[in-house]
Amino acid sequence: MDTGISIYPGLRGSIREKTGLIEEAAALGIHRLFTSFHIPETDAAAFHRELEAVLASARENSMDVVADISPTSAALLGMDRVEPVKLAKLGITTVRFDDGFDVEKIALYSQVIQVQLNASTLTEDSLKELQKKGARLEAVDGLHNFYPRPHTGLDRDYFVAQTNLLQSYGLSVGAFIASSEGRRAPLSEGLPTLEEHRRQPVSLAARHLAALGLQSVFIGDDWPSLTELRELSRAGREETGVVVLKARFLIRDPYVQDLLSHTFTSRPDPSRDVVRAGNSRSLLDGRIVEPDSAGFRSLRRGDITIDNVDFLRYMGEVQIVKRELEPEERTNIAAKILPEEEFLIDTITPGRKFRFEFIR
Repeated sequence: MDTGISIYPGLRGSIREKTGLIEEAAALGIHRLFTSFHIPETDAAAFHRELEAVLASARENSMDVVADISPTSAALLGMDRVEPVKLAKLGITTVRFDDGFDVEKIALYSQVIQVQLNASTLTEDSLKELQKKGARLEAVDGLHNFYPRPHTGLDRDYFVAQTNLLQSYGLSVGAFIASSEGRRAPLSEGLPTLEEHRRQPVSLAARHLAALGLQSVFIGDDWPSLTELRELSRAGREETGVVVLKARFLIRDPYVQDLLSHTFTSRPDPSRDVVRAGNSRSLLDGRIVEPDSAGFRSLRRGDITIDNVDFLRYMGEVQIVKRELEPEERTNIAAKILPEEEFLIDTITPGRKFRFEFIR
């Protein structure tokens, strides 16, 4: 998954702070940068002082610079009109269209420069029209909006439907998550795409977007901490399509702990009560899983279980419990998914890979 940061020339912070953020991000393998040329609070004088330095730093660090533009951007940039060649000369590598541009103009831009569409509002009719107008779709991707005001972020079902629409046309899609440490003024309420991510930590929100099939994720706020950059970078290094859930061990058996460190694949025939790891029994390698009477209790959502020897040929099967179940002596409760991560269980669809990240 591609990862990115956001920097806004003309808003708070010095040039050195902004170029320093680019350098820190690039050193961690983060190679996309989002900026906007039509934020109402932009200080035009500061914008002109900072833009060249920000773009120069991005070039030096091989960053893809995504610039969000609107018809008002020309005045801010000191241009008669916004043209793709002029933007490319500035160091912009991808142009994101917000409002006020027709399909024909977008198709024309796609012949000259990488183009990004607003994944939150794009319709299928517009996608079909882009094809008719000869847009170079291999030069086009999608990026959802961010939403500064609380309670205005997207609903998950709508978000997934829009993402699937763009991906069905072969476009990669990205979205924003919020920083908890350095939120952008003036509201300082975070800049996420999904409302449910507004108060979530970077690691969890980024892993959720990966689980939902997004190809790129940006921190929308402009002053993330170094810890948040590291979390974003780590999420970006995960194998595409793998759902990662943080959990704690409840048993000390080294062999079982080692078995649970593998990446599993959910069975293609989904069960009502549990997520079944289709390849776990083959990992036993002749070992015996003894019953664990100390952990005997009712099974609860988020429990990670492993069947013991009393379940005969099912010994070694790893499952994630989806709903409360009666006690089962033939099943050991090996670990527990963190409560705030339990919603990720629902993203493990049939045939999906998943793994656990154990914390102390």
